Amino acid sequence: MWFALPAAALLALFFAYPLAVSLLQSLFRTSGGVSTFVGFEQYARMFRDPLVLKSLGNALLILVVQVPIMMALAVGLAYLLNQAWLRFRAGFRLLTFLPAITTLVAYSVVFRVIMTTDGGLLNQFLALFGAGPIDWLNNEWWARVAVIASITWRWTGYNMVIILAGLQAIPPELYEAARIDGAGRWQIFRHIVVPQLRPVLIFTSVTSTIGALQLFDENFILTGGGPNNATLTPVLYLYKIGFQQFDFGYASAIAWMLVILTGIIAVIQFRIMREKP
Repeated sequence: MWFALPAAALLALFFAYPLAVSLLQSLFRTSGGVSTFVGFEQYARMFRDPLVLKSLGNALLILVVQVPIMMALAVGLAYLLNQAWLRFRAGFRLLTFLPAITTLVAYSVVFRVIMTTDGGLLNQFLALFGAGPIDWLNNEWWARVAVIASITWRWTGYNMVIILAGLQAIPPELYEAARIDGAGRWQIFRHIVVPQLRPVLIFTSVTSTIGALQLFDENFILTGGGPNNATLTPVLYLYKIGFQQFDFGYASAIAWMLVILTGIIAVIQFRIMREKP
């Protein structure tokens, strides 16, 4: 018990205490340096705030579009890089995982340079095929595409490594038995690989869902939440409310709303994916 005491003290100091303070702070409204207890008025305020609803819609859009695309790419890459016939597998695995170890700010800045409207590398590449320049970061639709593309590039390799570990844990005897029974590649993938990967897929899907709802760095650096709040996320809006308008009570309420929403979605997702087909 005594050996665990330092870790427990640090956990209480840097995790439990800030959580308790933020929850308490969400029940107060500060005006003119004076804090007034308002109960759950800050939470009711969120339902009247169009930007809260807008940011939640943006986050859910990214969740619905980006997470399935990223998971499909991660599963496909992991399955390919697990094949014995593929040469230089270690090198390909390293290249696929490298984006996951780049810093969030650095890669977001690079994507901003690549997607610049005038002289950006991506528009220069499109010009080779006669396509006109696309205003990636100043058009609502294309800004969402830019954010989704950057997130997918960043996290696909991370999920791929986890899924690859799950693939390597599948007993070879299952593949051999399936081949003896005459199963093809698709049948093996559908009836052996996917069921065996269910726990790993649940883990990666839930963590990816949490990450999508907590997006900040990419949106802040690439678009600043614009244009017209098209890429505004709850965490980015929370940051603006707390650190630009100094309304920490309302920011704390948004944070707790996001915690509750993330938990509900994660539980629903976990139960759906846990059910046997």
